[in-house]
Amino acid sequence: MAAAPPSYCFVAFPPCSKDGLVVFGKNSARPRDEVQEVVYFAAAEHDPGSKVECTYIEIEQVPKTHAVVLSRPSWLWGAEMGANEHGVCVANEAVVTREPASESEALLGMDLVRLGLERGATAKEALDVIVALLEEHGQGGNYYEDGSSCHTFQSAFLIVDRNEAWILETSGKYWAAEKITEGVKCICNQLSLTTKIDAEHPELRNYVKSQGWWNGDSDFNFSEVFSLADDHLACCSGRESLEKQGDVSAQAMIDVLRDKDSGVCVDSESFLTTASIVSVLPQDPSFPCIHYFTGTPDPSRSIFKPFIFVDDVKLVPKVQSPSFGNDDPAKKIPRFQEKPDRRHELYKAHEWARSLLENDQDKGQKLMRIMLDLEKQGLEAMEDILSRTEILDPAEVVDLFYDCVDTELKFFK
Repeated sequence: MAAAPPSYCFVAFPPCSKDGLVVFGKNSARPRDEVQEVVYFAAAEHDPGSKVECTYIEIEQVPKTHAVVLSRPSWLWGAEMGANEHGVCVANEAVVTREPASESEALLGMDLVRLGLERGATAKEALDVIVALLEEHGQGGNYYEDGSSCHTFQSAFLIVDRNEAWILETSGKYWAAEKITEGVKCICNQLSLTTKIDAEHPELRNYVKSQGWWNGDSDFNFSEVFSLADDHLACCSGRESLEKQGDVSAQAMIDVLRDKDSGVCVDSESFLTTASIVSVLPQDPSFPCIHYFTGTPDPSRSIFKPFIFVDDVKLVPKVQSPSFGNDDPAKKIPRFQEKPDRRHELYKAHEWARSLLENDQDKGQKLMRIMLDLEKQGLEAMEDILSRTEILDPAEVVDLFYDCVDTELKFFK
């Protein structure tokens, strides 16, 4: 059975986080050559009876979808991580359980990330959306753009808003969830829920008893029941780093995501951290949520650029991959018979910068110092927005992410 890619998701709540902020972060570990893009979709109303085409299957559309910003592998419909206009953030993890994941095409865990964000105005609403769709459509299909082999996984999710978070872990259509309102939590590519379960599939315990996985007498421990061997052991070294920080801030979360020694920043033969996100969610709803995306691989060599939801936010084609429409090999049956060049403009510029870092250390380090200074200016400007007493003027940030990407490209050139 293939190993799940070692991604890491974090959330920190006050008093462990700074200034009454909820801080969320994820490193997305994926196949090394996969491109992630950052895309924005405005809120929309949909006609009765309309459908939405997900990565592999078509499902019923809802009357209204929320505005979302997503970091996603550019060949699929869903997302590895993202946020919506209501301050909800969702990220997923591929996990392996004792029940093999289905190769039949259904919803991917990444489709469920996007669907939860488009349809849920709170973390709990997003959770309810995801588990209802799991029940109706199931999960399955190839997790990678690979025509030679089908890589299938079950899904875990970290779902966060300004007030609470939910850890949702699944195996097929069965699931359990834990509510979090304090401290620091991390999820990775192993099951983590034990006996503290705040919501679950109504038939979960009957199902595992029928499989002979639990006798009904001992405490019900989700990870022990569904994990292979000792796969459910604590897996997240980054959590300790965050807890040691005390007042977790956006910068502290970024530092943890950049940490290669702990394994949180993945750079292995098979996998690379292909994109990262950090979100800052003020518990006071009068302040805006701020979402920082890299849009490029390896956060230790990328910079985090801020995005704030406002009406008429400016789209950023330079972090969007080319579209191949119905000719996309991901949409043709059999799938993935070719692999088109999906690199966007920022990805290509970043490839050049990575090459410079590897081949000319002096010039590479100088460029990295300039880029980190640019990132620091962005972080300080966002801290200033969160410390103001007056309401944010949307015109001030409508071009924010566009301008940050544009400036980064100019430095690369």
